[in-house]
Amino acid sequence: MGHNATRSRPTRRAGRRRLSAATVAVATALSLLTASGAAHGLTDHQAEAADVSGGAVASEHTGFTGSGYVDYGDAAGGYVEYAVTAARAGRHALVFRYANGTDADLPLSLTVDGGRAGTASFPATGSWTTWREVTTTVGLREGVNRVRATAATARGGPNADRLVVDDTDTEPPTPPTRLRATGKSATSVSLAWDASTDDVGVVGYDVYQHGQLMTSVPGTTLAATVTGLRPDTAYDWTVVARDAAPNVSQAGDNVVVRTDAAPPGDQPAGSPSPSGDAVATPGVTSARGEPRPGAVTTLLDGADVPWGVAFLPDGTALVSERERFGIFRLTREGKRTDLGRVPGAQATEGEGGVLGVAVSPTFTFDHFVFVYHTAAAGNQVVRAQLVGDMLANWTTILGGMPKNRYHNGGGLRFSPDGRYLFVSTGDAQNGSYGQNLETNAGKILRLNPDGSIPPDNPFPGKAIWSYGHRNVQGLAFDSRGRLWATEFGNNSQDELNLIERGGNYGWPGCEGTAGYCEDSIAPKMTWPTSAGGPSGLAIIDDHLFIGTTVGKRVYRLRIDGSDAVDQQVYFHGEYGRLRTVVVDPEGDLWLTTTWDLDEEVGNDRVLHVDIEHPGS
Repeated sequence: MGHNATRSRPTRRAGRRRLSAATVAVATALSLLTASGAAHGLTDHQAEAADVSGGAVASEHTGFTGSGYVDYGDAAGGYVEYAVTAARAGRHALVFRYANGTDADLPLSLTVDGGRAGTASFPATGSWTTWREVTTTVGLREGVNRVRATAATARGGPNADRLVVDDTDTEPPTPPTRLRATGKSATSVSLAWDASTDDVGVVGYDVYQHGQLMTSVPGTTLAATVTGLRPDTAYDWTVVARDAAPNVSQAGDNVVVRTDAAPPGDQPAGSPSPSGDAVATPGVTSARGEPRPGAVTTLLDGADVPWGVAFLPDGTALVSERERFGIFRLTREGKRTDLGRVPGAQATEGEGGVLGVAVSPTFTFDHFVFVYHTAAAGNQVVRAQLVGDMLANWTTILGGMPKNRYHNGGGLRFSPDGRYLFVSTGDAQNGSYGQNLETNAGKILRLNPDGSIPPDNPFPGKAIWSYGHRNVQGLAFDSRGRLWATEFGNNSQDELNLIERGGNYGWPGCEGTAGYCEDSIAPKMTWPTSAGGPSGLAIIDDHLFIGTTVGKRVYRLRIDGSDAVDQQVYFHGEYGRLRTVVVDPEGDLWLTTTWDLDEEVGNDRVLHVDIEHPGS
C-alpha cells in the first residue's frame, strides 16, 4: 500500500451501471496462462498487495483471486504499482485479470520504473463479477521493476484482481541482414547473411523462397545452398532467425536470384501441362446443369494486387488493393470510385498489407465494412462505416495477430445466417503457432461482428474455431452451411479443407497427407505446390471454384457429401496469378489477378466470368 493510498470506499463507484452478461465484448489478446503455468516461469502479483493510489482494496464483488481486488476511483491518475522481479532482461508478457461492469473501455497507462511502456485496453466485461484477462508485453530489466498501471481517463480504471508476469522468452531475434547470393548454377543457389542478435540466443535460420521454407541451418551457420531448382528461373529469397522459445524474427531483406540456363540438350523437369479452356479429369463426365465458366470480360485494368472483393446490396463491389492500402468501389460496368486508405496499414514487402474485405449482412442499417490488414503491431481486423464515397469511423475489433513478410492469412467471410465473422490467419512463418492455442496465428477464427468472442466457440474465451493451419486465405460456405477453406502448403501439398468446429488440421507436423498426421483432419483435396497456391474460394450450386497463384488456373470441384470430386481446370496460364474468386449477386464469378512477383506496379485486372448452366 503506497503512502498516498486510501482504503475508504469511493462512493462514486456504486453509481457505475451494471450490464447483463449477454453484452460482454472482450477484445483482448489471448491469455498466456496455462494449467502448467509454473513451467513457463509465471509469477503472480495480487493487486491488493501492491502499492495503491487513488483507489481502495475491496471484496464486494465475487470471483476474485487472493483476498480482494483494487477498486480504482472514478478519476484519472489513480494507480496500482507492482514490484516485479525478472530473472532476465527482455520482453515479458503481463497478464492483467480485471472486471469492468461499465459500458466503456477503461484504459490504463503502463510505466516501468517511471518510463512509459504503452497503454492497455480494458473493455467492458458485462458485470463487476465477470473477470477477464488482458495481455500486453513490456521490456523489463533483470531484477526488481516497478510496473505501474494508471487510470488514463476521468472514468478511472477497472477493478484490478492480479497481475501475472510470464518470464518466458518472448523477444524475437533481430532480422538477419545483408542477405546475398554467393553462387548459383542451373539448379542451385548459394546464400549468405550476417548474424541476427537475440536476448537469449539464436538457435537456427530458416531460408524461404517466396514464403516456402526451403532449408534450415543451425544458429552458428550463416550460409546455405538450396538445390533442385529450375534452370533460368528467378527466385525470391528471404531468411528468418529463430530462438529456442521459439520466437521467429521478421524476415530480413530479400534478394532475387535467377538460376543459370540449362546446358544445351537438357530438358527442365516439371514442365507445366498444356493450357486450355477446360481440362477435365480423365473419366469424369459433366452433370446436367452444372455451373461452367463462360465468357470473360475485363472490368478494370491498372489495379495493384487487388486482394479482397465483397459486394454491397446495390450490386457494386468493394475491392482492396494490398499495397496501395486503399479500398475502391467498382461497378459491373467498370466504373471505379476510390473510398480512401485504411488508416495504419503497412506492407511487409511480401504478403502483408490490406487484404480481405467483408460487407456487414445488415449493411442497409449499419453501413459497416470489415477489413483485414497488416499494421505496426501485427495483423488486425477493423470495421468502418461507408458514408457516401468515404470510409469513416474506423474501429479495431481484433488486433495483435502475429505478422511477417509472408503467411499473413487475410480471409474474411460472414456465416450464412450473418451472425458470425470468420477470419483466416497465417502462421507468420512460425510453424509452432499452428498448434499453439495461445495465439490467433495459424488459425481460423470466429467472432461476433463487434469483435467479441461467441460463448459457444470450441475453446472458451478464445476466437479460435480451428487450428493447425499454415496459411489459409479462401473461405466459403456450401448449401448446408459448412465452411470450406483453401490452404497454402510448403514444399509438397496445398490443401482444400472442410472445416470442423475445434478441428486440428495438422500443421506443422502434417502437410497435406504427408508427415505426422495421425491426430489431424485430412484434407478433401490436395495439389502439388507447383500447381497450386490456392487463394480464392467461391461456391456456386455446391461446386467449388478455387483460384490459384502458382498454378495460374481455376480448379472446379463438385461437393459430393463430404467429399470434393470431379476436378476440372479452367484458364490455365491465360490470366497469370489468380488471387480472389467471389460470386456476385447475379451468380457469376469475379476474379482478380495479382502479379505480385514482378516489379511493375498497377498491371493487375478485375475480371468478370459469366457462369453458364448447360442443360438446365
